[in-house]
Amino acid sequence: MMKGPMSADLVRIDLKPLGETLEVERGAPLRDVLFAYGVEFPCGGRGRCKRCRIRVLEGMLEPAAADRELLSEGELAAGWRLACHARATGPLALEIAQMDAAILADESSFEFTPREGLGIAVDLGTTTLVAQLLDLATAHVLAVRTALNPQIAYGADIMSRVEYALCGGRDKLEDLIRAGIGELVKELHSAARVDSRPITRIAMVGNTVMHHLFCGFDVEPLSHVPFESPRDGLAAFEAAGLGWTLPGNPRVSFLPCLGGFVGSDILAGLVAARMQEGSGLTCLLDLGTNGEILLGTRERMVCASAAAGPAFEGGRISMGMRAATGAISEVSAVNGGFECSVLGHVEARGICGSGLVDAIAVGLDLGRVLPSGRLANGGRPLALSGEVALTQADIRQLQLAKGAVAAGIRIVLKRLGASPDEVGKVYLAGAFGNYVSRAGARRIGLIDFPDGKIEQAGNTALLGAKLALFRDDLDFADIRRRVEHISLASDPEFQEIYVEEMGFPSY
Repeated sequence: MMKGPMSADLVRIDLKPLGETLEVERGAPLRDVLFAYGVEFPCGGRGRCKRCRIRVLEGMLEPAAADRELLSEGELAAGWRLACHARATGPLALEIAQMDAAILADESSFEFTPREGLGIAVDLGTTTLVAQLLDLATAHVLAVRTALNPQIAYGADIMSRVEYALCGGRDKLEDLIRAGIGELVKELHSAARVDSRPITRIAMVGNTVMHHLFCGFDVEPLSHVPFESPRDGLAAFEAAGLGWTLPGNPRVSFLPCLGGFVGSDILAGLVAARMQEGSGLTCLLDLGTNGEILLGTRERMVCASAAAGPAFEGGRISMGMRAATGAISEVSAVNGGFECSVLGHVEARGICGSGLVDAIAVGLDLGRVLPSGRLANGGRPLALSGEVALTQADIRQLQLAKGAVAAGIRIVLKRLGASPDEVGKVYLAGAFGNYVSRAGARRIGLIDFPDGKIEQAGNTALLGAKLALFRDDLDFADIRRRVEHISLASDPEFQEIYVEEMGFPSY
């Protein structure tokens, strides 16, 4: 806590329940102040999503136009405001909910050929960053560091970042992510206490937009159909050129993308699942704001990206949130009603993507949700736990997301002339893919594969990046030649199949 008189040009902000106290310049935008303390700005501060809500406990914060448009009179009277449109004009005590989303690392063992030095693998996600330091002689992980992507203050989804970049923010986004990863790398080296040993290589993976924003490439081609860029190949840097001071000044390689919005994280997943070596039909699904689909054999693979939207991560859901303390993460049917599991074993304050899928799956089984997606009983909200409920609009958001992914899977299967029964293994990757209930996903029609073939595979992107540290024999150009990228947006059948897949199975 601070003591002593305040400067006339500074105001004090107390953050509850964190117990933090800040001094900020009078008139400073709260968005610039509160992101570091866990307040989310999924729409990039455009006043569209309500996810940056804060509650004024003490002091005065007049409602902005966006507050009056998006918040109810009751919410305004209770002190709720949107942080993205607020400024610190006087002393405040604010209630905030810290963003502490789960970050998926990787602890898989794998075959390797020993080599000298240390290596670092980095998974650059839209929301989260994960980095691991490895002893290349033993493949032992010496240290792990995770963080939220600092770019998230300018939008939770990749298209918000593209929009910000095109409005003059590209250099800022590039600087933020290079500095953020540089700090993780520095922390790794310090934590492992290996000052005398050189880092010989760093392998990075991420989606196409993250690839471009880190590498300094123009994202304009990714802002419109056909969403293809000529700059999706392997990019290499010296650590010093990125502003990173590391022993050995290692080469930093950002693995190539597969095309469009199918990035090097999916290429790394392909390598982790050894799809380039297998003869059987295998599928890799990475489900998030974009649902990436990769399907095929070592001779031929097809990939696509389905614009699922943010529902799988709790976005655009009236009480949606990330998988953090207070989020309903699982729902089951008990005595004809809903029984909810809440992260942190506290009172529910929202619902995350896995809980959303479960809740609608249970609603279907109980007859509270119809196969069309309509709410039964006159459309009244689906009460889950405490004040948390799902509205008709929430269910429509999930239908949009699951319809896009299911349609994408059907089109990729058709391109290969295959049926779901012919697929030998389905790997679910990414945070949502690893936490969603397979039964719930099948019940709502998100995935139409037999349960015994579905494997929740962890962070395949990070595992693939680690493999790249050891394997100079990986011919990424050859792998990319075997992968056909298709644009779902330009497929003549996509819209019709998409509409068909928006409904829920009637069994």
